[in-house]
Amino acid sequence: THLILRDPLTHFIGGAIICKVYPPFLGRSMEYQELNLPTIPSGQPRRPHMTVGDILKQNKISISYEFFPPRSEKGAKELFETITRLSQFNPAYVSVTYGAGGTTRELTHDLIVKLKKETDLAVVSHLTCVGSTRQELEQIIQHYSDSGINNFLALRGDPPKGQTTFSAEKDGLNYASELVEMIRSQLPNAGIGVAGFPEGHPECPNRLQEIEHLKRKVDRGADYICTQLFFDNHDFYDFKERCELAGINIPIIAGIMPITSKKGLRRMAELALGARIPAKLQRALARAESDEDVQKVGIHWASEQVRDLIDQGVNGIHFYTLNKSRATVEVYENLGIHSNQSLQKSVIGQI
Repeated sequence: THLILRDPLTHFIGGAIICKVYPPFLGRSMEYQELNLPTIPSGQPRRPHMTVGDILKQNKISISYEFFPPRSEKGAKELFETITRLSQFNPAYVSVTYGAGGTTRELTHDLIVKLKKETDLAVVSHLTCVGSTRQELEQIIQHYSDSGINNFLALRGDPPKGQTTFSAEKDGLNYASELVEMIRSQLPNAGIGVAGFPEGHPECPNRLQEIEHLKRKVDRGADYICTQLFFDNHDFYDFKERCELAGINIPIIAGIMPITSKKGLRRMAELALGARIPAKLQRALARAESDEDVQKVGIHWASEQVRDLIDQGVNGIHFYTLNKSRATVEVYENLGIHSNQSLQKSVIGQI
């Protein structure tokens, strides 16, 4: 499993274009055909058929974004404006989530297909074990493969809305490791990502056992790990070291979410169970008198996190954007980064 979130729309989890669908993909409440998607700036490499693993091997560090599928024309317009603005930085890949229990799966499917067809962005499909039998999951995997999508993020998934515990379908899968094994068996050359929790998974207080579960996912074919959001880099570094001690040597992508309001912070604390808000950050936020001030504090904190992660040689950074571009753009500006290419030069010390 990945994040323990109780929200019908958004998941704070990353790893390239992320989505969940079920056949026969009917009952869509909104289509994207009439909406204009951004054009990726010319001169940038096409990556739609590359796996995330291959992309990570080509780059010293990779930066990616997460979005969620909008439910209205207004929301779609705002999302595409955000994608247009953030595409100028040439992300390695982007992600699109779905609601808990697959509540926005049709919207996500429409969006991912359109992004796949009309942009140069790498696309990764989010798959979970929730609500599907083995046969249905095999059909979903094949459907994506037939659509030219060769990247997957394999998660156990959150319980559907109204349920507090996960329960597999009859003849379904119980663990993300089983899903990794299924994908790898069905599509040997696919790219597969899995989830990691720097501060520990809320459902597994035994930290030794938690790493054993993660190792099982890696052993069954995962190419990279994308983490839950965190606000103290020491938690990430300790998690990374514990992975190395367990023999986990695949790339680990750090999940970052700039705080933009106190209301959003409280909601995040409820949704991303187990996420720790450091006392220094809480004090800084307490001094802020308005949401504008809170956003400045949050962006400054995230900028320092990213600067330190880059300096320490992190494999990648995944921004949870909540379909907004301002915070991510300002983090780039604070660090003097204008594109993925300029970031690569900074990592190897070129001036």
